[in-house]
Amino acid sequence: MNIVLLGGPGAGKGTQAQKLVEEFGFAHISTGDLLRAAIKEGSKLGKKAKGYMDAGQLVPDDLVIDLVKERLEADDAQGGFILDGFPRNTAQAVALDSELSIMERTLDAALLVSVDPDVIVKRLSSRRTCRSCGYTAPAGTETCPRCGGEMYQRDDDKPETIQHRLDVYATQTAPLVEYYKGHSILKEVDGDRPVDDVYADVKALLNL
Repeated sequence: MNIVLLGGPGAGKGTQAQKLVEEFGFAHISTGDLLRAAIKEGSKLGKKAKGYMDAGQLVPDDLVIDLVKERLEADDAQGGFILDGFPRNTAQAVALDSELSIMERTLDAALLVSVDPDVIVKRLSSRRTCRSCGYTAPAGTETCPRCGGEMYQRDDDKPETIQHRLDVYATQTAPLVEYYKGHSILKEVDGDRPVDDVYADVKALLNL
């Protein structure tokens, strides 16, 4: 099954993707991970991406699409994939459809994990992260339960930053909801519930 994941930052997309990967073995393709891996490997695409990122610029659509295309051709993605963080806008969605068509593949579903923005701000701003191992825990946790490291609030998790990320999402990514609705593959799940309840609904929506 080939799936695109949609939803605002902090909606719980990554958690649901991980559960699907563990149970069904889909390839979880995150553009952030792809960019970091390409830069670390020093590949041709990675060097190009690093140039933009070092200059504080967004990596252009065509470069991100090339990275995703390369990843979709990998062996582990042939049995199904979950795209997380891509496409970010309608232009990328159109380009993805075009590339998949060339590969003679199609998207089966665009899964929207829907959570009210106010809930997301509250959820993320109450999150603390371990400086040493990256473990996350609720506010009030001063020592990491996993490694004993210091817990802190990431800049990304401060209310004003979260609101900015939500505004960007609403402007750029939310139109994808209409795009995939128009293609009759949009599936929406209420993400403001316990993880396992959301996951049960996800599987039902995807007929898994």
